[in-house]
Amino acid sequence: MSYPLFEVENLTKRFGGLTAVNSVSFQIHRDEVIGLIGPNGAGKTTLLRLITGILKPDSGRVRFKGKDITRFKPWAIVNQGIVGTFQVTRPFRRLPIIANVMVACLCPRALKRGEWVKTIEAKAQDALEFVGISDLALEPASSLSHGDLKRLDIARAISTDPELLLLDEPFSGLNPAETELLAKSIRRLHKGGRFGRLHSEGPTMIIIEHKLAELMKIVDRVIVLHFGELIADGTPEEIVRDEKVIEAYIGKGVI
Repeated sequence: MSYPLFEVENLTKRFGGLTAVNSVSFQIHRDEVIGLIGPNGAGKTTLLRLITGILKPDSGRVRFKGKDITRFKPWAIVNQGIVGTFQVTRPFRRLPIIANVMVACLCPRALKRGEWVKTIEAKAQDALEFVGISDLALEPASSLSHGDLKRLDIARAISTDPELLLLDEPFSGLNPAETELLAKSIRRLHKGGRFGRLHSEGPTMIIIEHKLAELMKIVDRVIVLHFGELIADGTPEEIVRDEKVIEAYIGKGVI
């Protein structure tokens, strides 16, 4: 039997009287890049935290390659092949940048799948080179700009060799030049520049982003949340013409 790479089924999460995610269901197939958009408070970050095991749902299921991972711990989900970055970066600020990435290289999945790399340091250096900050490898993480911290987070994430990569507002707070550099790294990662693999396909991705013009250049499909509910799922062209999405979030003439 053929399964989608990833699916959520009737996923619901409540915080007291607030339903942050309300019976959300969707499927993602291998090699897709999915945009996840919606107004502030729509439930996007909560959904990513449910997927990565940081939060547990009140009801519903999360499946990866046909396996129910709903109650898995976050570290176990990483070792299944799902990893995420989040809006607020949390590096080991006093450690060198390369050491931050080396920590990620020590997860069991990365160790098992990275035998071809001579040293963990070499793998970490490769990840930093991929995102464009290898020249800063020996600097403390506290010295990085906001944009470079975003790149460090992606370097740490790809060092675990994910099959599904979740990015929560990767362009937030970046200037246009930084945004374009990071967008190029994301496109290259997906189009066969997969770091640390002996074959060429990139990871499947879910990207939360409010910079819609930049996001729509990257994604194959867009899922829209509003007040915790999924209100649209389609191509970028379909989404920007969807009256419900325009009314709830995009507005006329934004893209």
